[in-house]
Amino acid sequence: MAKRKVSKVVLAYSGGLDTSCIVPWLIENYDCEVVTFTADLGQEEELEGLPEKAKISGAVKSYVEDLRQEFLTDFVFPTLKAGAIYERQYLLGTSFARPLIAKRLVEIAELEGADAIAHGATGKGNDQVRFELGVMALNPRLSVIAPWREWDIRSRDDALAYATAHGVPVTSTGKSKYSRDRNIWHLSHEGHILEDPWLEPEEEMFLISVAPENAPESPRYVEIDFKSGIPVRVDGVARGPVELLTYLNKVAGEHGVGRVDIVENRLVGIKSRGVYETPGGTMLYTALRALETLCLDGLTQHYKDVVAEKYAEIVYNGKWFTPLRTAMDEFVNSLMENVTGSVRLKLYKGSCTVAGRRSPHSLYREDYATFGEDDVYDQSDAEGFIHLFGLPLKVKALLDIEGLGKSSYAHPDYGKFKRD
Repeated sequence: MAKRKVSKVVLAYSGGLDTSCIVPWLIENYDCEVVTFTADLGQEEELEGLPEKAKISGAVKSYVEDLRQEFLTDFVFPTLKAGAIYERQYLLGTSFARPLIAKRLVEIAELEGADAIAHGATGKGNDQVRFELGVMALNPRLSVIAPWREWDIRSRDDALAYATAHGVPVTSTGKSKYSRDRNIWHLSHEGHILEDPWLEPEEEMFLISVAPENAPESPRYVEIDFKSGIPVRVDGVARGPVELLTYLNKVAGEHGVGRVDIVENRLVGIKSRGVYETPGGTMLYTALRALETLCLDGLTQHYKDVVAEKYAEIVYNGKWFTPLRTAMDEFVNSLMENVTGSVRLKLYKGSCTVAGRRSPHSLYREDYATFGEDDVYDQSDAEGFIHLFGLPLKVKALLDIEGLGKSSYAHPDYGKFKRD
């Protein structure tokens, strides 16, 4: 297939071996200028020196930007407020990072007058979809180049040989046995022994949480305050998004909280096993859910669960920049307006449980819920309610008894009943 003609490409650049090789590969195969972009999302990797490394590899310009605040405010917290969890366990740490990176890639491409963007996602994963749908939604005139779908590099040895031949600086030949993605929200692990779903993860694999059995012998209590569904204080101290989540990650990680081992259904049609560490995020989801039980009426709370499942699917599948996701945010924001209050969590040996919750907008009434004597609830009223609520069940049961239920059409006297 003939290659597209491009003059300048903006590359999503981590500084690792693969994206470092992509720089000279783009120049060699597309005869173009390359601008690199690195998003600091809290990955805790060494970002210093990346512009110099990119330029040695052949880039004409390099951007490194701290996007942690925007990441939490505009991507993580809306997903948290929606209660979105993919396949009941995955808190979407990689999924909602990709649209932010795609957004900034497009903005830099427009600023630099580039006509294409490039990424290092493989042809078997979800990230290629997330990057490219983001570009399509924000600037469909930009071309997208995905070297893993085009080049002949198939192994780390191939990449090392290519890097050496093209003067790409490689500081170390060592590599983790696992494929990881990290940001301020989570750390994911894939590959190596995890490819066998029967094998237990190695303890040495975990980086931001201790083994629950090695966590402190005494529980830790943490109080989180929310305003309209957004966390704003921890233990009475007001904290900005980055500081707040950094603190919760440390506290929860010390108590072994936030580990999840799942086999998930990838968008591309295959199953993959992943192990995720999301310590602070686990605390926030647990706390906000507890506060919602006080502040949302039953009908609203149950319907929000339906919305949460759909929201998670949208985020996981890379459809962040869609009218539906925007409309769902408006819906969620309206529901969460009064979800304000405090939740006390208990962290102990890998568990995160609710120890207390309170809100000025609480719908919970002790005088209604009490089993003692009260003046606001006449228990005899329940009899009439039960008769009406169960009426459809009663009617069906009577039909079954009289032979007019499921098999009524085969009843020998069906014609008689019909005439009568």
